Amino acid sequence: MEIESFRALLTEQGQALLAELREFTADQELALATRLRREYRPLAPLGVPPTELVRAAFEQARLRQRAEAKFGADARSMYFTQHGVEQATRRSVAEWRAGRFAALGVKRLADLCCGIGGDAVALARAGIAVLAVDRDELTCEVARANAAALGVAELVEVRCADVADIDTDGFDAVFTDPARRTSRGRVFDPEAYSPPLSWAVEAARRTPFGALKVAPGIPHELVPEGAEAEWVSDRGEVKEAVLWFGTAAAEPYRATLLPGPHSLTGGALPDPPVGPVGRYLYEPDGAVIRGRMVAEVVESTNGRLIDPMIAYVTSDELRPTPYAHAYELTDVLPYNVKKLKALVKERRIGTVVIKKRGASVVPEELRRQLKPAGPNTVTVIVARTAAGPVMMLGQPAGLAM
Repeated sequence: MEIESFRALLTEQGQALLAELREFTADQELALATRLRREYRPLAPLGVPPTELVRAAFEQARLRQRAEAKFGADARSMYFTQHGVEQATRRSVAEWRAGRFAALGVKRLADLCCGIGGDAVALARAGIAVLAVDRDELTCEVARANAAALGVAELVEVRCADVADIDTDGFDAVFTDPARRTSRGRVFDPEAYSPPLSWAVEAARRTPFGALKVAPGIPHELVPEGAEAEWVSDRGEVKEAVLWFGTAAAEPYRATLLPGPHSLTGGALPDPPVGPVGRYLYEPDGAVIRGRMVAEVVESTNGRLIDPMIAYVTSDELRPTPYAHAYELTDVLPYNVKKLKALVKERRIGTVVIKKRGASVVPEELRRQLKPAGPNTVTVIVARTAAGPVMMLGQPAGLAM
């Protein structure tokens, strides 16, 4: 989208056009676009013809629909770019982080690489004055429009600049969200981030508090000394990892699960015991696994691992924990497709949920082989154990985890 087209959407005529597209569906697009191009007159001061204005409005309407998964009802009044929708922080995660900053007493923060302003809005809603910085002019226009649309413009200053040129003296905190993608795809080397990890770490350390967003798969050995590494998942899906500075955390690692929130800290327990599969199987949340805090789940469930390299916890008792999903097992057998197929048929199972770890099983292919048919449901978990590959059949334990 060209910046002139975006600015045209902010005019009275552009706003009226967006309002018409609020509930449009794909099957209506052709007829609706034809009518709107005929009805909307040129915006002479901006030099945007009706065809371009209508095209920009449809693009924005589609982006808003996509963004609802991340921003909920806010998306209906926000503005986006294609890249911005993909890279923006989910609202629930941004609000969690903003709450942490507010709890630390942060009043003024520099949001470096602010993107479309999702984090800046969450921070402003938490009462924090934000300097939001990005080097892309269109992105800055979008961030500024989002702050205005969501009623926090008085707390958000958007500046188009290179983050390296920003003086953060006088700020309580810095938050940096480096670009981790290029035109060739995802970047895995943190020093290839833009800006690089080392620069962002130094920026975080120049203020009393700092946070730096990194890829969830960051190796633990790259976590800087004195930093607290936090992995955040939302409804069971790991969304991000953040390196925190200045928090004086007692433990180096934290896993936060949303909604809740539930936060588990740790990372210092010895390797947990390994033993046979018991009556219950616990599947730790991805944030717990990424943070290497499976041992904490083992301890809280009075359990053991089924294999030293597999993140499945087993126990003979059911203990509620928000950090793992529990399954009550009915069968634990050596992995055998023929036997499993017979059990599925015998028990009239029509829905098979397949999970696997450490086993060369393709769930979709296995499901086709089983040919499930019937009114019943089963969860099949295939995993490597000290005794060899096993298949564990059961159901979610039913506790509010």
